[in-house]
Amino acid sequence: MTQVRSELSRYLRTETVGGAILLIAAAVALLWVNSPWGDSYVTMTETPLVIAPLHLDLTLADWTKDGLLAIFFFVAGLELKRELVVGELADPKRAALPIIAAIGGVVTPAVIALAVGFGEPGMDRGWAIPVATDIAFALAVLAMTGSRIPASARVFLLSLAVVDDLVAIILIAVLFTTTLSLLWLLAAVACFAGWALAQHRRISTPWLYVPLALVSWYALHEAGIHPTLAGVTLGLLTRVRLDPGEEQAPATRLEHLVQPISAGLCVPLFALFASGVPLDGKVFGELFSDRLALAVILGLLLGKTVGIFGISWLAIRLGVAKRPAGLGYRDMFALSVLGAIGFTVSLLVAELALADVDDGSAVELAKAAVLVTSMAASLAGSALLLRRGRVHQARRDARALQRKSEAEAVPGQGEGSTK
Repeated sequence: MTQVRSELSRYLRTETVGGAILLIAAAVALLWVNSPWGDSYVTMTETPLVIAPLHLDLTLADWTKDGLLAIFFFVAGLELKRELVVGELADPKRAALPIIAAIGGVVTPAVIALAVGFGEPGMDRGWAIPVATDIAFALAVLAMTGSRIPASARVFLLSLAVVDDLVAIILIAVLFTTTLSLLWLLAAVACFAGWALAQHRRISTPWLYVPLALVSWYALHEAGIHPTLAGVTLGLLTRVRLDPGEEQAPATRLEHLVQPISAGLCVPLFALFASGVPLDGKVFGELFSDRLALAVILGLLLGKTVGIFGISWLAIRLGVAKRPAGLGYRDMFALSVLGAIGFTVSLLVAELALADVDDGSAVELAKAAVLVTSMAASLAGSALLLRRGRVHQARRDARALQRKSEAEAVPGQGEGSTK
């Protein structure tokens, strides 16, 4: 348990720093595209990077979306596997609440988005845009404004977001696989089997694993399946339990190696290439009048908050799950608001779902809705967390004062005692 807590603390620290870098990258993209040099931003994102022998003709923006995010999803797969085997999700009683909350936080936004945007072009798949919570962004906000909230808040939010991302990954696989090449799919499956077998045989050389990862990514790309799924699959196939005499399990070693790259480079670069949305009076007007934009905004802000908090409250009241230690319902509501921060995966789904709608203008509008809503959720969540932090600190101060008074009231135990 000590090792699990240590790993969780390290994960939170890395994701917190990564979240801060992500915010900076998104801000740079927004300022750049809306500056007099905005054309250079568009030129950069649309610059092709071709690998002719492999028939890969992708723009720089596509490489960040299809390539760099595969590394992000690999880390998510490692974290999910660790949580399922030795972490919070390994205990059914502890796992119940974040899993139930994650399901509520996926279904409710999807239903609201469908209801608001029904019949709009692209909404046959666009309803999936508001279903995912951004782990790095949400944890960064929690770290900056919720330092006085009990540590169980971080565990709950992390577990919820990991399950949330798993559902989003499944949706990506189901919704955005249009054509399927069986031969390339079998090649990817062979790579996954080779990875699993190598883990079983305790093989540790990167000369085997790196080629398997690259070939599986390429095979899924050629099969017509979004290649980021290679990342999460390989993460889930990695061993997390220690062997006798082993200092670190493979999943732990890989997290230490890859997670700083993911949090500090891959996700911020994706944010830089995906967040450049022109913001003018027309866009802001459409945010609150266009049904597609309203579907994203209400799905995220209302759907996530109501879905996470409402289903959590119901599960606790019915005795299906237990409330995290030290957290009240108001704390959980503040965390539910943070769940409305949908950034990385939401931007990815927007690009996948709406790329061919209205010559790309629908993508820009949906991305603007994601950015504005995520910022609103982060500000509202921060305000609630700061207020709850003051409440928790006041309670701790009161308990400390009571203990001090009780100690002084007992002869020989006051401050003046020399014993």
